[in-house]
Amino acid sequence: MKLPVALIAAALLATAGAAQAQFRTPQDAVDYRQGAFNVMGHHFARVGAMANGRVPFDAAVLQQNMAIIMTVSRLPWAGFTPDTQGLTSKAKPVVWTERARFDAAAQDAARSLTALNAAAMTNNLDAVRRAFGETAASCKACHDNFRD
Repeated sequence: MKLPVALIAAALLATAGAAQAQFRTPQDAVDYRQGAFNVMGHHFARVGAMANGRVPFDAAVLQQNMAIIMTVSRLPWAGFTPDTQGLTSKAKPVVWTERARFDAAAQDAARSLTALNAAAMTNNLDAVRRAFGETAASCKACHDNFRD
């Protein structure tokens, strides 16, 4: 079961470098970042279901989901290019007018995800619950400030 996750992670890492390349169109950048956030949200919901007791705790499944989240979480930021500012998306204009604050929020999210990943590696559900709560709060703060 670990082999498919490893293959997915390797493929995502290979495409992460391509994400840094220029997008063909500004809409491609929007689609790219939205797709990455969608994948992250799907796997984050799976982690949350365990953390909140809606599904049984399974350390291996938790770690598989966190491996995907950790890889994909590096991707969406490349899609916030200046030429996407006027396009229809959920990003608030403040993303571009207060870019340093937006970048700091992205770094906060990365730190909280790293802490959640570390908690997942302990196989301790209480640690996962605490870290999940902190990560969810970090995600919510970013959504509240930068997403319609």
